[in-house]
Amino acid sequence: MVTYLLKKSYQHKTLKEINFKDLWGDKGVFTTMWIFGKPAKILFFKNHLKNLIKSLKIYKLNKRNIEKDILKLIKLNIIKGKSYNHLLRVAINNKMISISMRDRKTSKLKFNLKLINYKRPEPEFKNLKYQFILKHLSKMDNTISDVGLRYKNKILESGTSNILFVKGDKIYSPEKNVYKGVTYNFFEKKLGTIINKDILVNSLGEYDEILLIGSGKGIASIETIKDIKWKRKSLKFYKILFNLYKKEISNCLIYR
Repeated sequence: MVTYLLKKSYQHKTLKEINFKDLWGDKGVFTTMWIFGKPAKILFFKNHLKNLIKSLKIYKLNKRNIEKDILKLIKLNIIKGKSYNHLLRVAINNKMISISMRDRKTSKLKFNLKLINYKRPEPEFKNLKYQFILKHLSKMDNTISDVGLRYKNKILESGTSNILFVKGDKIYSPEKNVYKGVTYNFFEKKLGTIINKDILVNSLGEYDEILLIGSGKGIASIETIKDIKWKRKSLKFYKILFNLYKKEISNCLIYR
């Protein structure tokens, strides 16, 4: 069960608090960030905000002073002296800004990816059309499972994260119909090269590791895809990415 620390919504024009609405299914965009520690830190905060503003412009939701208002509302809802390990979600449509926080769970090494036939609407963007995915995720223990989206025999992304595929010493990522998030961009810079190509379902047996990367999961190593009897062969790159991520966490600045 999801445990919420915070659920609030605000009108755009006045920033007056109104009844909470999570906005799933609406025309709009969102970002999810990891807030952790005491005092609070937000990993990759500037990049999350930059991507959010970019998406707002694409969907023509970039109202006057929107960035300033988002920053004001986030600051308003961070409690000084509280220890955090939560996912901070900012969702925006044409009428309101919604802010919520829920517990961030640590993924376990015994982790299964369940394949479902689905492609998100306008998948290159972090839009709010997630009802179908959330329906599946609500039935799962998200510390040990996630859904993998496949479309026309190609693997796209998970319900929560980008997916990386490791073969030998090379890392691959789906080329199209995915949103490449902040965590993906971090690892792309650190690793130097992530090869973009179509990842076919019937080729998964060629890969030694399959990794999920994102704000919610951090880094998760898939142990099995039971649907197609795939099983992990190595943890080599999981350990490499985990150490890079751990170092970035230690360098993260306090949110002010």
